Amino acid sequence: MEQLLDDVCGYINNYFVVKNGYHSGTYTVENGELHLGFLQDGQYFRIQGSVFNDGIYKYPASELSDEIFDGEIWAMAVPPAVISLVSEIAEWEEKYGGADSVNMSPFSSETFNNYTYMKSSGGGGFGNSGGSNAPMSWRDVYGKKLTRWRKL
Repeated sequence: MEQLLDDVCGYINNYFVVKNGYHSGTYTVENGELHLGFLQDGQYFRIQGSVFNDGIYKYPASELSDEIFDGEIWAMAVPPAVISLVSEIAEWEEKYGGADSVNMSPFSSETFNNYTYMKSSGGGGFGNSGGSNAPMSWRDVYGKKLTRWRKL
C-alpha cells in the first residue's frame, strides 16, 4: 500500500506534507525501527536521503533496513479520500495490471468475420489523449479523480 501511495503522490506531485513537516537530520534505523517523536501512530511519513529506506511508510514502521543516514523525514497528512482511492487503485492493479491481464494484451483490436472488437488504450492520465496503443494503466483510469489533489 505504501509503495503505491508513494507512486500516486509522485504522480500528483503532492506528498501532503503538514505545516513545518520537513525534518532534516541524522537518523538511525535500528532493529528495523525508526523512533520519531514528531509523528503520531498511524501517520504516514516519507524518508528522503536514505540509502535503503527512501519511500513512504506508516508510523511506527518496523520493516525498515538498519542504517544511519543524513536526510529528511516528511510528516504527512494524507486525506482519507486519497487513502480510499489508493486502495481502489490497488484493487484495479491486482485485477488488471498483471502480465496475464486482458489489459496487458499486445492486441488493441481483433476482427472475426463480421465482428470487430476494439479496446481502450493508454491515454496519459490526466485526461490527455496520448493516442498510443499502450495498455491502460492506473494513471489512465484514475488520473481525472486524482487531479483534485494535483500540485503543479
